[in-house]
Amino acid sequence: MCSHPFPSASAAHPVHVVAAHPEQGWSLLCDGTIVFDDCGELLPDGRVVSPHRAPAQRLTIAA
Repeated sequence: MCSHPFPSASAAHPVHVVAAHPEQGWSLLCDGTIVFDDCGELLPDGRVVSPHRAPAQRLTIAA
């Protein structure tokens, strides 16, 4: 695991993906954070960042 400042890295030391599992909908970052495809996060200390999806009205539909 990297020694980035928790909970997010600085611009000088950005976090990066160390294990990607798109078929399961998640990726592991080098700081121990698990990022889910629905924009939610599970932080190394056990805290949860709820999904923050865009409202359906704001999504653009391709014709």
